[in-house]
Amino acid sequence: MSNEAPPGRRHETPSPKPIVSDHQHPPKPLLIVISAPSGGGKTTLVKEVLRTYPLMTRAVTCTTRAPREGERDGVDYYFLDAAAFLKRVQAGNFLEHATVFGNSYGTLKSEVLGKLRQGRDVLLNVDVQGAAAIRTQAQDDPELRGALVQVFLTPPSLDVLRARLERRGTDAPAVIQKRLGVARQEVSQWKHFDYLILSSSIAEDLRQMQEILEAERRRTTRCQMPEF
Repeated sequence: MSNEAPPGRRHETPSPKPIVSDHQHPPKPLLIVISAPSGGGKTTLVKEVLRTYPLMTRAVTCTTRAPREGERDGVDYYFLDAAAFLKRVQAGNFLEHATVFGNSYGTLKSEVLGKLRQGRDVLLNVDVQGAAAIRTQAQDDPELRGALVQVFLTPPSLDVLRARLERRGTDAPAVIQKRLGVARQEVSQWKHFDYLILSSSIAEDLRQMQEILEAERRRTTRCQMPEF
């Protein structure tokens, strides 16, 4: 999905609101997982969240595809050959992994936990299958379970999603129809997430995401009371 804003969506980003605590001790860090159907706007939302909260970080993903011009190992991706990737799969190193168009991608558990333990909020942009894999692992890992916040982003209807895909102008009609079929299956999984955002404008999507983050920061399970 392109990082550019879909045509017709006004880019009116609200002023950044830093997530801070008035408590003596900062809240525990969050693992924010955002999923959406293709064309749902998650790549744009992730970009805006990272821009708005500079202390938040994304997890660097492993991939077997070749580096593109300007990409750096350990910054854009961890570039692995197929054998090294498979070895990590067999060792259970990945929180989630998938193969797309012949290339494998995966999020290392050590990458996520390492950043959480540094006190950094971690943002992941994954499909619904990846979110399900992370959800399953979190059930058996108290550290992941305590940090996990799952957000599903989707346009309010299939017609709106179709219009967005058509405005992008990157897919043939048959491809768009196939994407819509997959989207129906993906949207059916929304009840497994903690929050639902019905996508409208970039600014409104970001505003709702800010509300979610601020609410999660104030959960009693993530805060420490100051000394009296």
